[in-house]
Amino acid sequence: MDIGKFNFTLPIQVRWSDLDPLGHVNNAVFVTYFEIVRGHFMINACPGWDWKKDMFLIANVTANLHKELLLTAVEPAVNIRTSKIGNKSFVLEYAVTSKNGDKTIVHATGTTTQIMFDMKTRTTIEIPDWVRRSLGAFDGL
Repeated sequence: MDIGKFNFTLPIQVRWSDLDPLGHVNNAVFVTYFEIVRGHFMINACPGWDWKKDMFLIANVTANLHKELLLTAVEPAVNIRTSKIGNKSFVLEYAVTSKNGDKTIVHATGTTTQIMFDMKTRTTIEIPDWVRRSLGAFDGL
């Protein structure tokens, strides 16, 4: 995985409660990490985002464990980027990393598929042009 393709990274704090009996971050917690970074990403990638008006549903989530993430990890972070923009949906890609000297360790990767949603009509809608432009410009699509 080329971490250089990610334009947005958010440091995360691995909490004691994130760990399972094996002493590493539980696989389900990676989805929570994705959720945390997604909010920060959307604010940066789409500065005009209005969470009271513009909304999406999460239609699909994947999380793939590559290497255990421990409480003692150095500089844990979640990297995020837009990997695809469709008509009504867009796909975000994630990489959970830490450092070992100069080396970046990839602990988990994943994706989420977001479907644009109209809160008034409670139906899916096409991605607004300004969202398409903002995401595309931010991630070079």
